[in-house]
Amino acid sequence: METPPDPPPGFMDSLRQLGDGLAASLQDRLELFSVELQEEKFRLIRTFVWISAAVFTAMMTLAFASLTVVYFFWASARLAVLGGLTALYAVALVAIIVALRRYLARQPQPFAATLQEIGEDRACIQTRN
Repeated sequence: METPPDPPPGFMDSLRQLGDGLAASLQDRLELFSVELQEEKFRLIRTFVWISAAVFTAMMTLAFASLTVVYFFWASARLAVLGGLTALYAVALVAIIVALRRYLARQPQPFAATLQEIGEDRACIQTRN
């Protein structure tokens, strides 16, 4: 005895499959977003720690180097040395700000992979088969 073939899927089955596909796609995108969010958080914390350490050590170095130079020239050119050190630090500050802006401009856009996947999803949906 032969079993009759399965009837073609109905409208409700097609809707269920579509809903399941959309839910799976949304789940994938949210998982990717959470991974990228975690990576961005770790990158931000790591960058903050490195910047804090660099700023602290730089400030201590500059303070003690400046005190040493001013002490060395205390009798002869105290004001000239203080003015020169101030100008040197101002030039260094400008150079650091320019370098920081370049660094920030080179950084990848946050959540780039998630945005790319969503764009690919939209392009796939908009394409007519």
